[in-house]
Amino acid sequence: MVMTPTVRRLLLSNELTRLRERAGVDPEKAAQHLGCRTSKISRIELAQSSIQAGDVKLLGELYGADADHAEVLLDLARGQNQRGRWTGYRAVYPDWFRLFVELERDAAALKSVEVEVIPGLLQTENYIQALLEGSQPGGREDNLESRVLARKERQSVFTRQDRPQLSFVLSESCVRRNIGGPEVMREQLSHLADMARRRNVQIQILPFNARTYAGQVAYRFTLLNIPASGVTAPLDFVYVESHDDAQYLDAHDAVTSYGSLWGRLQAAALGPVESREFIAEVAEQMR
Repeated sequence: MVMTPTVRRLLLSNELTRLRERAGVDPEKAAQHLGCRTSKISRIELAQSSIQAGDVKLLGELYGADADHAEVLLDLARGQNQRGRWTGYRAVYPDWFRLFVELERDAAALKSVEVEVIPGLLQTENYIQALLEGSQPGGREDNLESRVLARKERQSVFTRQDRPQLSFVLSESCVRRNIGGPEVMREQLSHLADMARRRNVQIQILPFNARTYAGQVAYRFTLLNIPASGVTAPLDFVYVESHDDAQYLDAHDAVTSYGSLWGRLQAAALGPVESREFIAEVAEQMR
């Protein structure tokens, strides 16, 4: 799989940090070895700046990386400086959302909890248009068209050669909230049922009468797992979105906590087959 530059940088920064800590080298010594300030090592390990291949080679030697490991690090370094494609219709993505688009594109597994609307990856074009109309100041048609194209492009993950495993837990609100009118909703729910039949897609509905703590149902989030090549460690993120910003959590405790919450919500939801039947029933009620 061809990784995005952002994911390459994240994998590289994680692996350099892991190697340094395993070798017992402090950031000050690493900075001395490169002839730079300690702040540069910090920025590299936080993936806030790129690192030249020559510096990667020097750090790999300092940290005791063998030849094969060093080659993996250099391969990651070579692709991290390519510019992201944030022009044209992709320019509609806000800065805080662009990392998610890159992570989503490279993810091997994605688990999403949604509480009010159908997730973007599962939306039909008519549903997207109905959802986005009037949401932008001025309501420019060209902007709306760009936002629809951008969202549809994200759905190319379904046709990737190495298709990811996509799992969704959707509150009953998602399938009952009327977006665009009955005709749009019937089409959307039919599409949702079709998507649920794909081998790499699992959709479960969390009904209003599910026996679970109410507070757990209030959270919407996405767990992403991005595999690594060679000897580097994979990336695990929790994406939590607010109105005009987002958090990307990768601390072990946060990932574990949200993973446990996912497990509880999934257990409380209807099974995949029952969920498809539930979706079909709601679609019939909209006739």
